[in-house]
Amino acid sequence: MQRTAFIAAGLLIVVGAIFVAQGLGILRGSSFMVGDARWAVVGAALIVLGALLGWRAWGQGRRPAG
Repeated sequence: MQRTAFIAAGLLIVVGAIFVAQGLGILRGSSFMVGDARWAVVGAALIVLGALLGWRAWGQGRRPAG
């Protein structure tokens, strides 16, 4: 369970970073997301969600069994 949470957290952070980069126009392409600040906000929210999920999973892994 902890490993799955870490993988999900990592994916959320990576996808969020891509969204932020596209929303701010840093990552160029032919996507409808390029240059639209709303996607930067969505990406930032995904990064925060991923960080919280990873922090929670890390905390659960450090608890003593019992």
